[in-house]
Amino acid sequence: MTQHSRDTPQFYLTAPSPCPYLPGRQERKVFTHLVGDKATDLNDLLTHGGFRRSQSIAYRPACDQCRACVSVRVIANEFRPSRNFRKVLARNSDLIGEQRSAVPTSEQYSIFRGYLDQRHRHGGMADMTVLDYAMMVEDSHVETRIIEYRRRNLSNGPNARGGELVAVALTDVLSDGLSMVYSFFDPSETTRSLGTFMILDHIARARRQGLPYVYLGYWIEGSKKMDYKSRYLPQQRLAAAGWLRVDAEGDTAPEPQE
Repeated sequence: MTQHSRDTPQFYLTAPSPCPYLPGRQERKVFTHLVGDKATDLNDLLTHGGFRRSQSIAYRPACDQCRACVSVRVIANEFRPSRNFRKVLARNSDLIGEQRSAVPTSEQYSIFRGYLDQRHRHGGMADMTVLDYAMMVEDSHVETRIIEYRRRNLSNGPNARGGELVAVALTDVLSDGLSMVYSFFDPSETTRSLGTFMILDHIARARRQGLPYVYLGYWIEGSKKMDYKSRYLPQQRLAAAGWLRVDAEGDTAPEPQE
């Protein structure tokens, strides 16, 4: 690969394939490779433009006659958990979140495999092996972290390090926020709402780190799989006119320009 091709992004378009979110529709994606010395800056720029990262690829939907996928980012410093969100935080107060370098482990893969088998057995990731999982975690040219959520080991005191692993989040650190690349959890923990908890924890982490946003990926109106993202308010959604603020469902307004 020449130096020019490494530092200058080349964009490609996928062939149409069935949409995994809206029945009867076709999806296409535009993508580029995140490699070289400028990968971090490029990832920042593309994320601001609605791209998502998967390993060393940045992609976004480019579907014919459909714009249902909308990038969403939570305004971390203004977010206030609702009563239901506070209940989720209370139910998981026995967990400790530990941020680590993006290094895969067999313990993580065990949780990941159980999560796929129970929640996404017919999805595109269902056949991922331990090597595939390792690539998902390690194949990154940007600042990526693993956050492990473990049960607090109360036998060693209230400030003890965590014990059993119950959930994991793969997260990119951007110049203006945290981007949740992928998260998964022990599917037997049915009462904890661990997916919700990890988002709430990321919002708190972004606030502590002085980062304005938590990027949640795509919200898709009419998709039950993605509808949950609309609950984290206030948030911004990317439209043709730029990022629009949403304080309540159905209410959008342009953010003031700085």
